[in-house]
Amino acid sequence: MTDSECRTITKKELVNRIAEESGQTKVIVKEILQSFLNEIIQELSVGNRLEFREFGVFEVRERAARKAQNPRTLEKVFVPAKRVVKFKVGRTMRERVCDERPEDLRPEPQSQGKPLEAPPPPKPPPPPQPPPSKPNSPF
Repeated sequence: MTDSECRTITKKELVNRIAEESGQTKVIVKEILQSFLNEIIQELSVGNRLEFREFGVFEVRERAARKAQNPRTLEKVFVPAKRVVKFKVGRTMRERVCDERPEDLRPEPQSQGKPLEAPPPPKPPPPPQPPPSKPNSPF
């Protein structure tokens, strides 16, 4: 899927889909979904780790303070330490989202069960040759 084919799915659209699939009203589904999201935020805010098997893990990590540089002005700036939320992808999501490739990009299966081999790396260019010397030159 290219960036031009990617679309943004909103919470409202997810609520509509889940309500249709489950037979519940949109109001109930929205309340449940919002409660779920609020609980995730609450648990992360107190430093807890959330693990959803096959889906992934949310956890809070401390990012150390550091010195950085403004690329426009080249001015050195201090960036304070802060807490950030990290997400590690679970197995099912990795298999369905990260490892899956469109059919036209999949490698052709090889016969006799041999594993696919990576193409050899490109050869480096030859070293530059010195210019030809001039006749009767001391160099």
